[in-house]
Amino acid sequence: MANTDIDMSKFHLLEPDFKRKVFELTHECREKIHEKLAFLYGVEKAMQSYDEFERIMQVYYAYKSPKMIEWEKGFDPSQRFTENDIVLITYGDFIQSKTGSPLETLSRFCRRHLKGAINTLHILPFFPNSSDRGFAVVDFEEVEPRIGKWEDIESLTSDFKLMFDGVFNHVSSKSRWFQEFLNGNPEYQDFFHVFSTKDAISEDYLKLIVRPRTTELLTEFDTLHGKKWVWSTFSSDQVDLNYKNPKVLLKIIEVLLTYVRRGADIVRLDAITYLWMELGTSCATLKETHAIIELFRIILNAVAPHVALIAEANIAHEDNIKYFGNGNNEAQMIYNFALPPLVLHTFQTGSTTHLTKWASALEHVSDTATYFNFLDSHDGVGLMPVKNILSKEEIDLMTLRALEHGGFISYNDKGDGTVTPYEINITWFSAMNRDDTDETDDLQINRFMASRAIALVMRGVPGIYLNSLLGSKNDADAVLDEHQTRSINRKILDEDILIKALNNSHSTSHKVAKKFGEILVKRKKEKAFHPNAGQNVINVSDSIFALIRSSVDGMEHILALTNVTNRYQNIEIGQEMIRIKAESWFDILGGNTFFISAGMLSLSLAPYEVSWLKTEGRLFTDR
Repeated sequence: MANTDIDMSKFHLLEPDFKRKVFELTHECREKIHEKLAFLYGVEKAMQSYDEFERIMQVYYAYKSPKMIEWEKGFDPSQRFTENDIVLITYGDFIQSKTGSPLETLSRFCRRHLKGAINTLHILPFFPNSSDRGFAVVDFEEVEPRIGKWEDIESLTSDFKLMFDGVFNHVSSKSRWFQEFLNGNPEYQDFFHVFSTKDAISEDYLKLIVRPRTTELLTEFDTLHGKKWVWSTFSSDQVDLNYKNPKVLLKIIEVLLTYVRRGADIVRLDAITYLWMELGTSCATLKETHAIIELFRIILNAVAPHVALIAEANIAHEDNIKYFGNGNNEAQMIYNFALPPLVLHTFQTGSTTHLTKWASALEHVSDTATYFNFLDSHDGVGLMPVKNILSKEEIDLMTLRALEHGGFISYNDKGDGTVTPYEINITWFSAMNRDDTDETDDLQINRFMASRAIALVMRGVPGIYLNSLLGSKNDADAVLDEHQTRSINRKILDEDILIKALNNSHSTSHKVAKKFGEILVKRKKEKAFHPNAGQNVINVSDSIFALIRSSVDGMEHILALTNVTNRYQNIEIGQEMIRIKAESWFDILGGNTFFISAGMLSLSLAPYEVSWLKTEGRLFTDR
């Protein structure tokens, strides 16, 4: 991000300064907030709620120091993300030791081993929780004592940018909000979607509702007022919030600005597609959900313009990109969910056909919005994003091969009593490689790194899950112990054992981490990898994924080539396809120089070899 040397959290005061003039919203900002509230709640309720929205923003602003306010005057949203940005995705307790809390251990590991290669940490929900590996949040505003405290989080801001999870569509059934509902507190009776009978929702409506789980939609609870059935999209322990009540939205906006004050540079809107419920619809990606994201953006633009929103919507690609809005009014980043299954399919089949066609259609969104390019995370490889890109037969074959590699398949409820594959649960290293193979370690690691390189060259900001950074394999024991297929990719690491593996030149972790470190450091130096840099995907052959990235000023270019097969590939690329006036190209990864001869660029790539060819010159289309 543009402010990589700025410790933003230090610019928030410990106490609000109410001595200075109260922050005044611009007329335009007020009008935008009124418009969104009126759309969501009607004019009358909008008028009743507005003053509280403004008060919350004013209180947050009072925490900002004069130095921070002055810094923001020069903030350039088009430089929010740059080629320097690489995000590490990790749980706060992924690495544990006998000395210090898990967050202290994570901080120590990142500072010693990742500084210079990684500049942003996405620490998955670190709040008190009751289940779902942190996503059943009990208290939005506290740190889980078992893993650390707020001071541990805030200390990281001196060396890294931070991404916090906004798990805003549901809360834990053990949360105070829900417990107050159970206790009959009238303030919280309308905080949730509540029904008097299990069969309150008709079968016709149930068939319309899109869900990522196969569990019952309604969960029974005993309350002061008798038995009630509460909407729970993800599990019986995760009860959905009712955003039709403006008080819920006000509470969440307070939480959002608390995260900003605690050091969040990016807020991840977890499973945002399920935020607003409306019977008679799919209850997914509704226009009201988009309006709430727009409202978040309006508020942040007004009082915390340096903070970005990233939308996490594991849905069909054409619906996912709608969370950009018009490119300037919703999320500044979206998870590029179609990328992981397409890359997996590419390396399973040795064909880039689908990946090349899809990537060719990706457009530059705006100078203030871009893609988050990841291949794996704490969840699995989502299949919904490619349901209209790959055929059913291709998806079925992909899942079968994943099972052969020791993975699992999670399903979702179609609403008609049937289920469909939702995601593949597997580590990325195991997805690329089988345990029962006679292949050499070097070939397996090269295949793995070739797949990772595709996410590093695509337009956007790359994200790397900690297990992938270490080349972790499937943890089948965790699946058996925790009865959760996603546990296959959530192995807890002992710091001493991890450091020993990283220091062992023969270990997979050492080899993978070393290769990652080398390629990430080189990537960060190239202006052609700026998220706003040009991207031109070219169809060299079915065996090669190829694209050209051109710096924003149009003077530096990188031709990124990835051999997705286990065979040598001889390549000839005509200069008319490259469209750059250059006589030579230097491979910044391999160190070799290649020359244009008779209008052709010729080279050979070894199995799973990656080549980043750099040159300087103008495009043929330039005058």
